Amino acid sequence: MIQEKKPTAVGTALRAPAPGWAIEADVVVVGSGVAGLTVALRCAAAGATVTVVTKACLDDGSTRWAQGGIAAALGEGDTPEQHLDDTLVAGAGLCDETAVRTLVTEGPDAVRRLIGTGARFDADDDTGEILLTREGGHHRRRIVHAGGDATGAEVSRALVEAVRAAGIETVENALVLDLLKDASGRAAGVTLHVMGEGQRDGVGAVRAGAVVLATGGMGQVFSATTNPAVSTGDGVALALRAGAEVSDLEFVQFHPTVLWLGPEAEGQQPLVSEAVRGEGAYLVDADGVRFMQGQHELAELAPRDIVAKGILRRMLEQGAEHMYLDARHFGARMWEQRFPTILAACRAHGIDPVTEPIPVAPAAHHASGGVRTDLSGRTTVPGLYACGEVACTGVHGANRLASNSLLEGLVFAERIAEDITSAPPPQAEQPPVAQALVARAAIMTEGPLLPPEARYTIQRIMTAGAGVLRSAESLAHAAAQLEQVHDEAAETLRRDGKTAEPGVDTWEATNLLLVARVLVGAALRREETRGCHWREDRPDRDDPAWRRHLLVTLRPDDTLDVRTTDSEAFPATEAFPATGASPTTGAFPPLTTPRTKTESHP
Repeated sequence: MIQEKKPTAVGTALRAPAPGWAIEADVVVVGSGVAGLTVALRCAAAGATVTVVTKACLDDGSTRWAQGGIAAALGEGDTPEQHLDDTLVAGAGLCDETAVRTLVTEGPDAVRRLIGTGARFDADDDTGEILLTREGGHHRRRIVHAGGDATGAEVSRALVEAVRAAGIETVENALVLDLLKDASGRAAGVTLHVMGEGQRDGVGAVRAGAVVLATGGMGQVFSATTNPAVSTGDGVALALRAGAEVSDLEFVQFHPTVLWLGPEAEGQQPLVSEAVRGEGAYLVDADGVRFMQGQHELAELAPRDIVAKGILRRMLEQGAEHMYLDARHFGARMWEQRFPTILAACRAHGIDPVTEPIPVAPAAHHASGGVRTDLSGRTTVPGLYACGEVACTGVHGANRLASNSLLEGLVFAERIAEDITSAPPPQAEQPPVAQALVARAAIMTEGPLLPPEARYTIQRIMTAGAGVLRSAESLAHAAAQLEQVHDEAAETLRRDGKTAEPGVDTWEATNLLLVARVLVGAALRREETRGCHWREDRPDRDDPAWRRHLLVTLRPDDTLDVRTTDSEAFPATEAFPATGASPTTGAFPPLTTPRTKTESHP
């Protein structure tokens, strides 16, 4: 008789009701942006059964908000080597060159496959050739775009339509909670909470041999961000609780040109794409002086960290709350045809870029760090993959090059699908679903939940202490405040057995606190200025001491283990053997009829 093996987990879990339903698949993808949907489509095409879990609607993640485009060496005279050079310069000495080379060499064909999936990019009316623009840090025009400044919306549309046409199962309005593991410690699925009523609502689970995190960013950890409200760091928090390593979380890119809506503006702010500067807009102060000239050879088109610092320096010098982006010379026709989305957003807030400069200031935009992966998207937890903004592939280093993010999602999503389908995960002997889910509750340590209002406390702490400009003093103060929030909740649970009620708002606040603690801990440890990590008390880059990465894991007692690598190279993800099967043959057999998905209700 075979002894049943129960799922296990490491560390803490979000406090939640017992799952009341479950479904099974070969692969569960958490997130529905360019990375997640590309993984789903490629795995399904190889014959795997795939379930996509997404926090809102399929097209409501960060991808939809991407304005600029996708960077790839597609233009005449451009080469992957030139794209690589621009990426390495922007990354300020911390890019993994092998990862970058993978990105830039595989990128052009990945974009062509996206076009084959149905994405329609802007093209010349006469020749039909794809139009290319330029953004910060790029020495050539290599950015493909759609709808002028609505690239993300077009990419999302094409992929969502393809996923629906392929019949891939989707679970919308579902917040992922925690990772399930089998007895060997391998990922075995996720628990999640579906926000709504129907056949599946409340807490349930998806059981799968491969789990792919594509949950996007964590911009909501700050008061003002370009990220949508769903970007609360859920994937990074889940990975930490599951025992995975995260890296480089201190490198949060603040987009230089976000529409300034006033000192009290909070939440998602309108982005003014870097492509506006790529087409010739100028950054000026209130007197109309172009202050980026002389600061960098590319002036307004310097890498984003340099432009953001230039804006903030001028603001500090003049005691100003914002600077201006002047593109009045574009004229009405160019604004209407090339940047219709930005034009509409500005006018909705009472600003007409055709006749007046746009007030702008930096705001939290993109996480260069995340869950550490290898070149196949594998994390340090077997069976758990990550791609897109939630991942740290080594491509971005200390500062992401403009429009490399959608390309990273495409390239590494395809690599994950190839890894999963070329050697399917071993089928662990597992008990009935209901029994396994009950077992989970017995083996996980559930920490305290924060009340919903803690979200705003965390955001204000982070904005004040860990924003564009940081110091040992500001970071130490932020760390102490965050630990106080954490310790008060833990002490209340220990002393009174009370905690906030489980729910979406409390789970999100708890996730935000965890990623905030990691970000501040890493930023405090990195005693230098590099890329988008700007320490006013350590203004210089220090290669001998700090050309290396910070790796963070969560200990079982809920404290952080922060350590450095020996060099700028990531250590191997040792848990993973090389896959031997050829992806062209497909380890999953072709489907003649849909595979059966099982569902269980205790």
